[in-house]
This record gives sequence, structure tokens and C-alpha cells, in this order.
Amino acid sequence: MEAERVRKDLEPYLIEAIDCRKKLSSLENDLAAVSARIMMMGGVIVPYEKLSKLRADHTHLAETLKHTLNRILETGCIVKDLDVGLLDFPAIIDNQDVYLCWKLGEDRIRFYHRQDEGFAGRKPLDPRDLGPSDKVQ
Repeated sequence: MEAERVRKDLEPYLIEAIDCRKKLSSLENDLAAVSARIMMMGGVIVPYEKLSKLRADHTHLAETLKHTLNRILETGCIVKDLDVGLLDFPAIIDNQDVYLCWKLGEDRIRFYHRQDEGFAGRKPLDPRDLGPSDKVQ
């Protein structure tokens, strides 16, 4: 399956994007803390060096994230949720436009959903993937 090959190629990019996003969130918290401290001091004491480094790191990570997400999107794949690593791959099943759905940590693409449904509407591609004790996640 073409989508499975693409998924394997994209997995490292998805991991990198998730990592960048976490680091960006942490940097944004650091920037907010520095800004709050500057305001508390009435703007008299500004840690220019620290602020400059935080801003440079933020800019670098934001550019890396943008580049990484573009690498994923160039394939036609859709990033549905970067927090959990959820990707959708456009496909056609039974003459119907659907998304093949994969979440980071799953061993392969095993589910799909209609385009008007989301993650909660996932169905197994192969009924054997949904045994009596399995639940669609």
C-alpha cells in the first residue's frame, strides 16, 4: 500500500515536529516569564542577552517546525493532531473519498474514516484488526 510506504517515510518527520512543538511551548513559557519579570521591574532591568537567546531559539524552532510540517504536507498527507501524532491519508474505498488514519505508536495503517467523520469514526481496514477484545482507538 502506497500510504504505508509514505507513512514510514513520514514518521521521523512527525516525531521531529512533535518535539519542536513541545520545545516551542516551553520556550514560549520562558519568554512569558521573562516578560512578566521585566514588567514587574518596571522595565528598568531587561536581561537582553537571555531575551535575545530565547527569541533566536524560538525563531529557529518555529522555522524547523514549519519546514518539517511542509515536508509532511507535500506528500498530500494531512496532519490532524500534532499533540498525539495523528495523520490522515486521502484515499478511495468503495468509490468513496475517505482518509486512511494512523496515529504515532501504531505499527501500521489499520483504520480509515469518511471525510466527514473524525478520529471517533475510525473503522478497521481489515476486520481481523478488530478482534473481540479490541476497540478502535
